[in-house]
Amino acid sequence: MTAAINIETAKARRESVARRFIRRPAGAVSLSILVLVVLVGLLAPWLSPYDPNFVNLKITKAPPGADHWLGGDSSGRDVLSRLIWGTQTTLYGALLAVATGVITGVPAGVAAGYFGRATDRICTWISDALQAIPGMIILLIVAAGTGADFTIIMITVGVFMAPGYFRIARSAALAVRNEPYIDAARVAGLTDLRIMGRHVVTAVYAPIIIQTALTAGIAMGLQAGLQFLGIGSASIPSWGAMMNDGFRNMLTEPLLLLWPAAALGITIAVLAVMGSTLADLVVVRKPAARSTRKSRQRTRREFAPATGMMVHAPEKAAARIENLRVSYAGHGGDVEVVHGISLDMAPGEVLGIVGESGSGKSQTVFSLLGLLPAGGHATADGIWIDGREVTRMGSAERAGLLGRTIGYIPQEPMSNLDPCYTIGHQLVEPLRSVLKLPRAEARRTAVAMLERVGIVDPERVMNSYPHQISGGMAQRVLIAGAVAGRPSLLVADEPTTALDVTVQAEVLELLRELQQEYNMALMIVTHNFGVVADVCDRVVVMQHGNIVEVGEVEQIFGRPAQAYTGELIRASLDGSDSRSQLDAQWNKSNSMQEVAP
Repeated sequence: MTAAINIETAKARRESVARRFIRRPAGAVSLSILVLVVLVGLLAPWLSPYDPNFVNLKITKAPPGADHWLGGDSSGRDVLSRLIWGTQTTLYGALLAVATGVITGVPAGVAAGYFGRATDRICTWISDALQAIPGMIILLIVAAGTGADFTIIMITVGVFMAPGYFRIARSAALAVRNEPYIDAARVAGLTDLRIMGRHVVTAVYAPIIIQTALTAGIAMGLQAGLQFLGIGSASIPSWGAMMNDGFRNMLTEPLLLLWPAAALGITIAVLAVMGSTLADLVVVRKPAARSTRKSRQRTRREFAPATGMMVHAPEKAAARIENLRVSYAGHGGDVEVVHGISLDMAPGEVLGIVGESGSGKSQTVFSLLGLLPAGGHATADGIWIDGREVTRMGSAERAGLLGRTIGYIPQEPMSNLDPCYTIGHQLVEPLRSVLKLPRAEARRTAVAMLERVGIVDPERVMNSYPHQISGGMAQRVLIAGAVAGRPSLLVADEPTTALDVTVQAEVLELLRELQQEYNMALMIVTHNFGVVADVCDRVVVMQHGNIVEVGEVEQIFGRPAQAYTGELIRASLDGSDSRSQLDAQWNKSNSMQEVAP
């Protein structure tokens, strides 16, 4: 299974978690109690029989009675009224602390996990520093400096809780930032902010909800502890202040301590049970399993020019690469995997880059797209796309080419669609971001593109989730998204590898039709000469990071200059995925050789 979440459906999960939670006795009971506590806090002005600060000396330490159901405290105030108003105070304090923790910790964690490198180091250092600071001492200093202002104290508590949210958000972001659908979103032209808000946050919200249930209980405990110590305004009724009064009179009036302690204990226990139950029900997204494909830990890299001399590409070149070198940092120094290759494409040309696994063809394409894996570094005398030199562009300008000038079709279509969003959402969002279309127009464009790529019922597909469509249909969806911006260059990375033979032929025919219809340059990365025979005009053969042969398709099939090329052709002929067209091309080329003088 290549989906990022191992569940029956992403939509069903969102719809059924609440129902499954309620069906569990622990979930139903804890939720009911929490709802009751919240209602008591919200309705305190109407539920409280007396003003919580009204003093009646006649009921000083009075036992429970008809007029005062829970009796009076040591100052002659009604215990039930103070308990009800204390519920509101406790909930308000917990909300302040949790909101502060979420607002400060989650964005920092998502940014650290998504960007990594310097951002991760800085945010992690700040988080570790907050954890190392003695929080209680800081709280006492804040209380003394602000006159025990309740709001400021609880915000300070939230700041010290932010590292917990930071670690969870960072871990969740790290788990999904290398997912293929994140790469697909980048190449579609979405900004980092949109990707984090739309795709990364969906992996964060579930553990954050669980953490919030547990953190709220901790915040309530800290709040009550501070108030128990006498930190806070005496005019604000709270469970902690009531516990302080009860503790001082514990030997003579033990009930004064029982009521607030029971309310606090039950509420914290309810939150803990809810968090534990949610943790059992919510499946946090994990990285998709990779089978035959290498890990795709992409990150944006800017090119460094290999020399001071810049080569000028023809104005009409769809793509051109001069002296590209790609290397990776290793323990023994940099390891070069692409060794100074050069290639070019004319507008409207279909170019096949062929080679076995590890030949450097994918590294070349990722360098062209600006999406090298982490640790990768590319240098080149020049790289041009649609006549524009891109190696000296800034990251923002370079990213602006994606989705509009360059389209990208990845392999493993199911892994490149976010299982948490509908197909329509994933097609409409890039159109709105890249082409700046209104939502309604973007949706109409997406529906039209689905129709164009051969999907019979586009409206149904627009409302479907990735698991609800077939692999071939998912590949057509990705093709629709790639060509929606009318790019001048379309890059297809092993576009048929994950599909069966029948669907492969249909997808290749569709690519050829779209290439001719929109007059795009089409670059196909493949290990299979059958794909080359089907659609390509010209072939670049790569081995060990070098280009070993370049030529027209008929010339390569008829008279391969290198033995390696002949081996690749024979392997495709003998393989289970060979095509009749490849056989015909091979036979035609051999016949031409036999009659040649």
